[in-house]
Amino acid sequence: MIAIVDYDIGNLSAVSNMIRYLGGNSQITRKSSDLENAEKIILPGNGAFDACVRNLRATGMLPTLERRVLIDKVPLLGICVGAQMLGETSEEGVEKGLGWLDMRVRKFPKITGLPLPHMGWSMVSTKVQSPIVFDQMADDTRFYFVHSYYMDPKRSEDILLEASYGVKFAAAVGRDNIIGVQFHPEKSHRFGKQMLARFLEWR
Repeated sequence: MIAIVDYDIGNLSAVSNMIRYLGGNSQITRKSSDLENAEKIILPGNGAFDACVRNLRATGMLPTLERRVLIDKVPLLGICVGAQMLGETSEEGVEKGLGWLDMRVRKFPKITGLPLPHMGWSMVSTKVQSPIVFDQMADDTRFYFVHSYYMDPKRSEDILLEASYGVKFAAAVGRDNIIGVQFHPEKSHRFGKQMLARFLEWR
């Protein structure tokens, strides 16, 4: 079972529906006990960084989530702000992130002709092979983004996919059993389906 963490922020139903479409079994949950039984965990998120961090802490699930991910090594997929929270800090707010990756979240620079948020489809390129990268990614592989802040890992080897919007940025990050994607796979049609299918297959 894949546990989708519910902390009142994130497009939970869309993620759950995509998992079901792909033949997976998921459960939207606010219970630590469900995390105990999960084979994989998805941490969605959208909106403001501080609100996401505070809401997640308020659920009381964080100690169990941290143990399952860091100690039990359960595969985790963070989506959008759920991915940004995997790092240490964000220029968007004052709250500390989870600190599971050596990463800062930075605001896109103001560039003429590039409005914020970065909203729409962007091409990605592979930087490091990982469980979510399909064996032969097509040259036109692209995902749907909505964000004004981007992930900036300290270690280049933690950047799995890269995209560009005025500056190059990490479209996907990860280390060991932890992966975070800045884009929305549940809104990315066949490319998102391919990526989530790989996540389901990850052992």
